[in-house]
Amino acid sequence: MTDNIFSVKGRVALVSGASSGLGEHIAEMLADNGVAVVCAARRMDLLESLADRIKAKGGKALAVAMDVTDRASVKAGFDVAEKEFGTPDIVVCNAGATGRQPFIEMEEDNWDHVLNVNVKGVFNLAQEGAQRLVAAGKPGNIINISSICAVSSFMGLTHYSASKGAVNQLTAVMGHELAEHGIRVNALAPGFLHTDLVADYYETPAGQADLANLPLKRAGKLSELDGAILLLASDAASYMSGSVVTADAAHSVRLG
Repeated sequence: MTDNIFSVKGRVALVSGASSGLGEHIAEMLADNGVAVVCAARRMDLLESLADRIKAKGGKALAVAMDVTDRASVKAGFDVAEKEFGTPDIVVCNAGATGRQPFIEMEEDNWDHVLNVNVKGVFNLAQEGAQRLVAAGKPGNIINISSICAVSSFMGLTHYSASKGAVNQLTAVMGHELAEHGIRVNALAPGFLHTDLVADYYETPAGQADLANLPLKRAGKLSELDGAILLLASDAASYMSGSVVTADAAHSVRLG
């Protein structure tokens, strides 16, 4: 009786930061599972390529230009999504920014940029998605992409860690407040992953040392998050809201 509990077929998802890395992977994976996917980011050439790839496999996809730090851009993206597919009932807040810089040397512009994308961006996308669901009288769910950096200390990532801690708390409060509207809100907190964002770092001596210290001695593959994403996006998680799901192969547990 559990064969279809993880099914997301027929739903509509909007995925931010879908032009590369984890967002691109999530968008394509959801489309492969029968979801009509709105691929949102700033780089339209990459989004169009992703949408074409999905459609070539028989899936449904739409590329939408969106800057999550600009509420007008977010609204415009949702307008296009609703016109094409209807109100998204899965909203994946994935767009993010990072970059290592020691706390004592951190520039204000660097701090502002990371907090703007990682916190304000989640707020803008999640609130707009929730408002549209309430207006449409539809249930749905929001998945915020967090990180184990929210609960662990990593040198040079003050801004990133602070931003992901904020995402965790946003997830908790949003889950509480939106429950009455039938909207679930959860976060996925991955450990070290192979993404474009950190590929160069893994080639440095410091990056190699970090990988050597991981319990599995390697970074995670993007596909190793598919089960967690499908759990949160599907009715299999109908009693989960306000939760942060960690997927890091015991990395944060080892850190204590």
